[in-house]
Parts: sequence; C-alpha cells; structure tokens
Amino acid sequence: MIALERVSKHYGGVPAVDDVSLTIPTGEVFGIVGQSGAGKSTLARIVNLLERPDRGTVTVDDVELTALGETELRAARRRIGMVFQRFNLLSSRTVRGNVELALELDGGSRAARRDRAQEMLDLVGLGHRGDASIHELSGGQQQRVGIARALASRPSVLLSDEATSALDPETTDSILELYRRINEELGLTVLLITHEMDVVKSTCHSAALLEQGRVVEQGRLVDVIRTPGSRLTSQLFPLGPVPDGVPADATVIDITFAGGTADRPVIARLARDHDADVSILGAVVERIAGTQAGRTRLEVPGHVAGAVIADLRAQGLLIEVLQGVAA
Repeated sequence: MIALERVSKHYGGVPAVDDVSLTIPTGEVFGIVGQSGAGKSTLARIVNLLERPDRGTVTVDDVELTALGETELRAARRRIGMVFQRFNLLSSRTVRGNVELALELDGGSRAARRDRAQEMLDLVGLGHRGDASIHELSGGQQQRVGIARALASRPSVLLSDEATSALDPETTDSILELYRRINEELGLTVLLITHEMDVVKSTCHSAALLEQGRVVEQGRLVDVIRTPGSRLTSQLFPLGPVPDGVPADATVIDITFAGGTADRPVIARLARDHDADVSILGAVVERIAGTQAGRTRLEVPGHVAGAVIADLRAQGLLIEVLQGVAA
C-alpha cells in the first residue's frame, strides 16, 4: 500500500503539491491524472522521495519513507521501480546491460544478474534482443527495456511517469496491456502518472484528479462513475457543451450508465412509455475497470421531462439536467 498524508512541496514559495492525501491499495493500478503543471511528476517523485516533501508523510509497504535516513532510504527505494517518460537508458550498454544495471547495487554474481535480466526481458517480450544496442530499438521497445529494468530488483510498487506520452497510439496500447499483465501476474501496485484520460479508462482501477497541486477528486472508477457531478466522469466521457439549435422549451439531460445498466434499451423504452420523441445529442460508451460504462445526452420534450427524469432515476441511473426542468 502507498499512503500519502497531507503532503506538500513548494518551489520558491509556489506550491507544486498542496496538502495531498492519497491511499493506494496494494495490487491496484492507480492513475494520477491532470494537465501539464498540475503537479503530477512532483507527486510521483515524492512517492519514492526523489523529492522530499516540505511537510507530510509518505508510507510504502508499511515503511514511513519520510522518517528514514539516506542510507535506509536508498535500501527502501529498491522496492519501488520507476519508469521514465524519456526512457533514461544508457546508449553505452546493450539492452541486457541496461537491465542488469538495476541489479549491480544488489551484489550477487554476474551469472545471477544475467539470468534475472533475461527473465525480465522475456517478460516484456524482448528476450531475443538482449545483445542489441539501444539505438536499434523503437521507442516502444526502449520503453519495454525501461520497464524490465524497473522490475529487475523485484519491487512491490511500480511508478510510471508519463511513460506512454511519447509513443504512438498503437504502441501505447501495447505498453498499457503490458502494465495490466504485470499487475495481474506479479501482483504489483502500479501508479500511472498521466495527462491522458484514455490511459485511465483502459488500465486503472482507481484514479485521482490533480489540479494546481491539489487532489480535487479520487476513488475507484466504478464508484466515481456513479457520483453526481463527478469531474472525473465528465472527463472520462466528454460530451462537450449543449449544441446550438436545441429548443428553449426542451430539457437536455445526461444519463450516466455503469455495469448492467449499460445494456438496457433505455431510450427506446422511454420513447414508447412516454409517447415522446427523444433525441440523442451525444453518446460515449467505454469499458472501464472491467465494467461497461458511458454517458448519453438526450433532448426530451419539456412537457414529459419531469416524468422521464423520474422514470430514469427510479431505474437507478444517474441523471444530470443541463437545460430545462430539473424535477
């Protein structure tokens, strides 16, 4: 488990991370999402104390890192693997040599280091490229080497700081699938720092939204989706503003679906049961944390809007009224 309690970090009097408290359960894939400058990378470096917070505590696997001296801290960091956006690989070493680098401080025989490096390269799909030069690899392959290196010392936590932002969409998908497999097969807690909601949707169990150094929302995605007014949900399922041309006497609503409700013929039944023309203004449906979920925006005639909204809420659906009656 990772626990941050009231953590703050300032640079020149300006808060980069401001009074952040987070609990990340063991074995989860947790996303910290926010725009550039939100404080995500600083927060990632605080987790392994590459940046020491001005105040607050950081605990990883029941060890309070902020209470450790430098020698103890260096040992504790061996349990926290780090994957970087820019790969940070050494061009002077082979692929296998880069992975072995993570093991050299641990001691052990050269043969043991080589065997472990090969094992990790096999895991990330590069077992056949151990003797290759870093320059011979694509960006996605270099990122896989970075992941293998981070896993070599058998960490319990894996931090990934914008590790897919420099990759094309197809390569990103393959790297995220690798993270999911690592989480499932090795039981690692994975912390993904990202500005991309697609990364959160496809990979994370839980997420926190960071703005100007503060956590404005956090939780398991299946719970967040069901939370009225959730800002994370609106970013996971962006529908934009109400389009021009909607009649002033119409009601516009957003319906949020999650789990079994995503498969119901809700709109067809509304039109039938209320004898009304219901228009779809937008829809986004995704699979999130293993659950089918999404949002649909409807235009409903004003004279039946109250009854329609009551009907939908009686079905357990989350309704947000954007225009018109709010019954």
